[in-house]
Amino acid sequence: MYYLCGRKKYKFFLNMINRRHIRVKVMQSVYAMTHAQSDNLVKEEKFLRSSIDKMYDLYVLSLDMIVRVNQLAENTLEASKKKFLATKEELNPNRKFINNKAVQLLKESTSLQNYLEETKLNNWYLDSSYVNNMYKKLLESDLYKNYMAEEETSFKKDKQFLIHFFEEFIAPDEKIAEYYEGENISWVDDIPFVNTWIVKTLQELKAEKPFVLGKMYKNADDEAFVSDLFKKVVLNLSKLEEEVADKTPNWELDRIADVDMILIKMAICEFLKFPSIPVKATINEYLEIAKDYSTEKSSVFINGVLDKTWKDFDKNGRLKKIGRGML
Repeated sequence: MYYLCGRKKYKFFLNMINRRHIRVKVMQSVYAMTHAQSDNLVKEEKFLRSSIDKMYDLYVLSLDMIVRVNQLAENTLEASKKKFLATKEELNPNRKFINNKAVQLLKESTSLQNYLEETKLNNWYLDSSYVNNMYKKLLESDLYKNYMAEEETSFKKDKQFLIHFFEEFIAPDEKIAEYYEGENISWVDDIPFVNTWIVKTLQELKAEKPFVLGKMYKNADDEAFVSDLFKKVVLNLSKLEEEVADKTPNWELDRIADVDMILIKMAICEFLKFPSIPVKATINEYLEIAKDYSTEKSSVFINGVLDKTWKDFDKNGRLKKIGRGML
């Protein structure tokens, strides 16, 4: 359910969030706002921003889980060495996982540790049972046993092991997913995105190069896009609904699924009020979102409405695209 290879697929940059996920977040906020019949734009925009910022917390917590499991392994071995009747194996343990070079980059990351301290993300100290359970599962796995038994050591192999550890144990763990959901309800839809971003982060680790947390947004334009899209959709909901009604004369609006209606309105808003975004990009993005968040037939219906809409706008001179938006 929560594994990174589910229905959602994302194109990634070296930054945290991309425009498709921004659109998803805006869609969720518009949906919540309309259903709550709220008219407090400032409050709702603040919540939208907060839900995106909290994604970063989820990302950091997921990285920190790796670090905590590694630290627990080290603490366990050190405690075993101090036993009164410690065995030869306990006195001279296999430290291959503890010394994993890829993990060490995370453990020694100043930006990662500073973020944890500044935001007081001490979840795995307060709820250490999740770390204990994950360490136990790892110890009992063939992945761990084979890795520890292999004599050859290299940064590449250390990194590959770490990626497999995350993909096979942490990402699909239902208990951790349920814990995240209990901590922040908005994380439910963020888990697949963040899990995939963690794998991308681990793949990008370089030997001897310090790990530095990336930025949330690709650039200032993407950051501004959050508020611009949300406000322009919310402030024009009535007009956008008229546009939908005009393009669906054979449909009663209340027969259109709520999510489909919101996605169509958002796309029409981009057609008219975001001249630098190409029509094709807008349509493709909302069709992909519909596949993940609406019914199986929704993407076909939405595609038909949007195709008819943009052609009508273009014919009547209402479609004014500039720069990259003309591509």
